[in-house]
Amino acid sequence: MSRHVVATVGEIAPGTCKIVTVKGREIGVFHVDDEYYALINRCPHEGAPLCKGALISRFEADRPGEYRLTQRGRMLRCPWHCWEFDIATGQSWCDPDSVRARTYNVTVEPGETLAKGPFAAETVPVSVEENYIVLEV
Repeated sequence: MSRHVVATVGEIAPGTCKIVTVKGREIGVFHVDDEYYALINRCPHEGAPLCKGALISRFEADRPGEYRLTQRGRMLRCPWHCWEFDIATGQSWCDPDSVRARTYNVTVEPGETLAKGPFAAETVPVSVEENYIVLEV
């Protein structure tokens, strides 16, 4: 897998998504509860731009009329047909046994670890002011 810097930490506000293109693929990078998640920007149901959908909570019920919200802001609703996907796993809640959106690993790394060598040429001191969001594809 190759690694790609896609944003600085400050570029993606909490509860939002930034759509990036890596190796010809559109990928949505989400910032939820101080964690980052990445999904392919294509709904496996019928190809909608999945990452342009709304982040919602999941409803769970043990019996009719009694429900609770879980996974607050971690479910993504497709903008075309309202299929819902878990942004951490890509699992569909409309067809959980066979439909899943592709997910990618996301890490936050200090910029200085991305700029280090080993270099054979003369080096110049570099300081890094921010952390970067790194995506593995």
